[in-house]
Amino acid sequence: MGKPKSLKDKLWGAAVLKMSFRLRELEDTPAFQGIYPGVLRDLGLEDEAVEKYINEHRAEVERAARGRADEED
Repeated sequence: MGKPKSLKDKLWGAAVLKMSFRLRELEDTPAFQGIYPGVLRDLGLEDEAVEKYINEHRAEVERAARGRADEED
């Protein structure tokens, strides 16, 4: 079994997932509504914590969601 993920890693993953749907205006779709709650449950996170993380790290999260995590603004 692998090393447990840190809270930061969990928040990062959930935030990038959510932002990838948000940037495409797909948060109200059945795909997002079916996937995201399960991710939160599996990672032991609350949506409020993910939103806070997004707000605090918006540029990095958006870059990663667009598939350009290694680029700078």
